[in-house]
Amino acid sequence: MPKQKTKQKATRGGSAARSGASAPKARKRSDASKGGARKSVPPESQAAEAAQKKPGAFPVVAIGASAGGLEALEELFDSMPADTGMAFVVVTHQHPGHTSLLPELLGKQTDMPVVEAADGSKLQPNRVFVGPPGGHLAILNGTLHRMETEKKEAPHLPIDYFFRSLAEDQQERAICIVLSGTGTDGTIGLKAVKGASGMVMVQQPQSAKYAGMPSSAIATGHADYILPPPAMPKQLIAYARGPYLQGAAVAAEAPAVPPEPMQKIFVLLRSRTGHDFSAYKSNTLRRRIERRMNVHQIKKPNQCVRYLQENPHEIDILFKELLITVTNFFRDPDAWEALVPALERLIKSRPENYTLRVWTPGCATGEEAFSLAILLRECMEKLKRRLDVQIFGTDL
Repeated sequence: MPKQKTKQKATRGGSAARSGASAPKARKRSDASKGGARKSVPPESQAAEAAQKKPGAFPVVAIGASAGGLEALEELFDSMPADTGMAFVVVTHQHPGHTSLLPELLGKQTDMPVVEAADGSKLQPNRVFVGPPGGHLAILNGTLHRMETEKKEAPHLPIDYFFRSLAEDQQERAICIVLSGTGTDGTIGLKAVKGASGMVMVQQPQSAKYAGMPSSAIATGHADYILPPPAMPKQLIAYARGPYLQGAAVAAEAPAVPPEPMQKIFVLLRSRTGHDFSAYKSNTLRRRIERRMNVHQIKKPNQCVRYLQENPHEIDILFKELLITVTNFFRDPDAWEALVPALERLIKSRPENYTLRVWTPGCATGEEAFSLAILLRECMEKLKRRLDVQIFGTDL
């Protein structure tokens, strides 16, 4: 079993922990996102499989742009054919009440219909939907919805919001593109898209008028392609028309990764990273490998093995994708509720000011560790007990 390195050490409790820092005030779980944190090979979601088998399903491309984004958008759509079979949703930073000319301006660059995204708009292929000024845009079952936000809400991150909504709704058919802009909007959302087995494309910073957003996106290590806008359509079409995103009938005809190449890939992963994936869920691993093959337009599994041998850095990328974080606060709420009685019994059985140590392996970015801290604090307040708590969060 590979040795884990400590990623974080968080201290929480009814009294000050050994570090001397006082514990933060507990928050109710109803105010937090439901979820814990687990960085392990995530199971392929039923939603993704259903989307793949759904007749008439098509990729949805979300494009986020801010300062300097108009020029990038014009270059992108000027090179985009009108019959890609994909739907496009453009999300930008615009002030509420502002009359947007973006649909009209983009309409001059493409033969596809360009419309403002109205509440209840049903996505259609070969059509461009432009997010309206103000509020957030969400998607549910392929239908767009305008979500009002508090005027004083900060920060206002409409691109992150829609990317995350798209990932949840479209799963592996979600594609996101980050174009010119300042700040980091889109960075969190693209991680959700990648976590759902979608594809991430980012504008080459040198070609962006403002490189803040593209540079932040690239820094995550999740960008599949880094290109100037005029070069994006060709690569986008090649990816969308590859076997990974085709319907069930086409996918059934496409050769799955046979056992022998899979074993060779496991050998390469173990030699490069020290971690053995041979006992992990085969369907999940196969889909992740097929996605990487689609990114590089590799058609045969043996060619994939050869490509990995010739490009060791690609092994690192595949390893990172196999460990894509599926993380939120209080994930799987039933499990957390079931844990409460056990924690209460544990706290009752320990003397006052006892130091309670907790370990959360596979904690990813730490939400599970902090969820546990919140839960322990609530239990101690309920029982009117004071313990020192040390929480250790580790991951690969």
